[in-house]
Amino acid sequence: MAAQYARDAMVYDEELAYRLRELLAGEKGIAEKTMFGGLAFLVEGNMAISASRNGGLLVRIDPADSEAALARPHVALMEMGGRTMAGWITVSPEGLRTKRQLAQWVDRALTFVKTLPPKQGTTGSKSPSSRTRPSAR
Repeated sequence: MAAQYARDAMVYDEELAYRLRELLAGEKGIAEKTMFGGLAFLVEGNMAISASRNGGLLVRIDPADSEAALARPHVALMEMGGRTMAGWITVSPEGLRTKRQLAQWVDRALTFVKTLPPKQGTTGSKSPSSRTRPSAR
């Protein structure tokens, strides 16, 4: 029972979360929040990117850029409750193996989210953690 609980407690890829923290370290207005079973990184209250509970990345991009993003390998529209929405995509772990690959998605998400107005009264957010990198398995 304890082993099952431990497996369920980590619902996102902690190594990916650490890599995201490294790339977002110099950004202003970043907060972390658990959302949808993943670890989301918000900019001024707007979700930008998340280490997904399904593995890989959830990325918020300009909805007008969705078709172009879908042409890239390892990318799909996010599906929630059987619905998809332009501007919300997933990138599988295979598309995030290098720092360059991950950084491109982080930059794309930040570029779009910074065009949105800050959300007022965001609660439950916390600054990015300074946790150490998880040990290799």
